[in-house]
Amino acid sequence: MGALAMAPVHIIPAAIIPMVVVVLLLDGLVPVKGARFDRSALWQAGLIGWFLGFGYFVAGLWWLGAAFLVDAEEFAWALPFGVAGLPAILGCFTALGTVVARVLWSPGSTRILALALALGFSEWLRGILFTGFPWNDFGMMLGGNLVLAQGASIVGLHGLTFLSVFIFASPAVLADRSSGRRPAALLWGLVLLAVLTAFGALRLSGASQSMVAGVKLRIMQPNVPQDDRFRVENKEQILSQYLRLSAQPSASAPNGLADITHLIWPESAFPFVLSRDAESLARISRSLGRAVLVTGAARAETTGGSSFPGEIRKVSYFNSIQVLTASGTIVDTYDKVHLVPFGEYLPFSALLERMGVRQFVHIPGGFEPGIARKLLQVPGLPPVFPLVCYEAIFPESLDAEVRRDAGVIVNVTNDGWFGPTFGPYQHLAQARLRSIESGTPFLRAANTGISAIIDPYGRITDQLAIGVEAVLDASLPSAIPAPLIALYPFLSPFLFGLFGLLLLGLLRWRR
Repeated sequence: MGALAMAPVHIIPAAIIPMVVVVLLLDGLVPVKGARFDRSALWQAGLIGWFLGFGYFVAGLWWLGAAFLVDAEEFAWALPFGVAGLPAILGCFTALGTVVARVLWSPGSTRILALALALGFSEWLRGILFTGFPWNDFGMMLGGNLVLAQGASIVGLHGLTFLSVFIFASPAVLADRSSGRRPAALLWGLVLLAVLTAFGALRLSGASQSMVAGVKLRIMQPNVPQDDRFRVENKEQILSQYLRLSAQPSASAPNGLADITHLIWPESAFPFVLSRDAESLARISRSLGRAVLVTGAARAETTGGSSFPGEIRKVSYFNSIQVLTASGTIVDTYDKVHLVPFGEYLPFSALLERMGVRQFVHIPGGFEPGIARKLLQVPGLPPVFPLVCYEAIFPESLDAEVRRDAGVIVNVTNDGWFGPTFGPYQHLAQARLRSIESGTPFLRAANTGISAIIDPYGRITDQLAIGVEAVLDASLPSAIPAPLIALYPFLSPFLFGLFGLLLLGLLRWRR
């Protein structure tokens, strides 16, 4: 039921059901006067949390199974492990959260605060441990709604997680039958929801938006299936499609690329290494006219070999964003820092390769991570904060020092692995929150969709539907002054945790 609060369904009240049930189940484990560290109670609390997480993630991440069917002959056997195995692992984080909540449990409204603190802490850990996977963080129960999501400009995703759990679990106090217990948590939950709504509505009502002068964008969505057609032997067909689609006239660009200043292509646009294909580079540059191309591309780097006798020659591959001008020169490159386990590289590769397992992307040895985040210098654009694929779901990816000087976020992605499922909608919803947290416009180029232009308030000004071949022409919204959370993102989880623990301690001291 909780997964119904996520994109694209957005039935936000559905989140009340799992949170209230968890409170009632934990109530059954914790007597008013009982040992807080009783092993049996802690084990049962962990099971409650695990089933919460397992059900939530199976219902919210079922679409991951589509990726295993792209190359079904090789990967279909692993589909149950992806659809059920990953949720089983992620459920361990919610189990930790309910165990911590049980330790902090006490009668009355303070137990709602304890659950919000504990699950907020476990969700934060889920986003950073073992490379992190904060997909459909509980904070997105609020963050998927444009008005409520404005709170992220103050508290960030982690703050929204704390607020989500508190607000949606607070109706559980209505089940308290003791005359000495007052439903204070419910009142506070309603107040917090009202404040979030009022703040979001007020912020959006005063959100005037200017455009960056002299910039005319075109995002190209080729809708190339992620199957046998995306192979090096089909490079001529693929490149011709890109050039034809990019140059086509539209209502706002009747002369095609002649009216465009910046062209954006999606992640891993080519089934070959662009920087090592002089002919393709020349064809693309001749087609650009005055436009500058920002494109996803695989990049290869060779080390070793003839420089030192006996040294082994090694080719490293990177999932990159490259900037190409009409002169045919690649003027800047960003290498993806946060790679996808099993998608772009194989953890424990020595062991798993002996078992016949490999990553989804057919790259020898997998991709290498980039060294560090950096701004891309794109002629004619403000400094660009680049994000490749699911880097956009990590609030920590918006490095404060780099973000401070950015004028636009460019996210290239390839959601073609997942087809017309819930996945691309959830990906877009989480990416949109980065624009609200940072106060920066967000340009998203997706192979099969959903490509979009998002202003610094998280408003989607234009988008392309999933599964269509098209271009999106638009102006570039200007950035707004960075919210506090963008400059000091580490404050969100720690401040909420500290505040919550102090409040919990104060309420216990009074009792």
